[in-house]
Amino acid sequence: MRKLAMGCAFSAILLSLPALAQDAGQSATDSDHWVSDDLPTFVRSGPTDGYRIVGTLQSGQPVTVLETQGDYTRVRGPDGDAVWLQSRFVQAEPSAQARVPDLQARVDELTERLDGIDDEWNQRVADMREELEGRQAQVDELQTDNNRLNESYSHAESRMREMQARLDTQEEDLLLRYFLYGGGVAGAGLILGLLVPHLPKRRRKRDRWF
Repeated sequence: MRKLAMGCAFSAILLSLPALAQDAGQSATDSDHWVSDDLPTFVRSGPTDGYRIVGTLQSGQPVTVLETQGDYTRVRGPDGDAVWLQSRFVQAEPSAQARVPDLQARVDELTERLDGIDDEWNQRVADMREELEGRQAQVDELQTDNNRLNESYSHAESRMREMQARLDTQEEDLLLRYFLYGGGVAGAGLILGLLVPHLPKRRRKRDRWF
């Protein structure tokens, strides 16, 4: 059994020598494809199902596409080996596993922004509440001033009515006095007019010069 395993391994090395020689002249390129999420996927030493399985690639591992033949694509895996796998297992967009760190970073960023928005909103609410309280204090002050002005106006109006009543009374008293004074003067004049004709006339003394 051990000899059989060693023979299989030696055969695999011999079969992979042409591919290794061809890859030696090619420069390594950046990873631009990923293994599909539908794995585990077996990889083969050639572009058909007739080639033997030489290993597996884990789901989400990045690979570099080298060439495509039929339904198979030759890729370079993370360990640097060039292997063949069915083209349907190779995708041009990052796998879910590869996107997890970016998605997590995005989630963290959004969470931080939400926390910042929450803090900003709380600050705005506090500022609005403070401004509202300040305006309410101004309204209360204006209401107090208005009540004081209304009270002063009512007091002034009452005072004005009182003064008007007193003025009307003084006018009536003055008219009554004028009437009584005029009546008294007229009565005195009438009495004098009646008495004067009846008063005895004084005789004039004649001056004699002789």
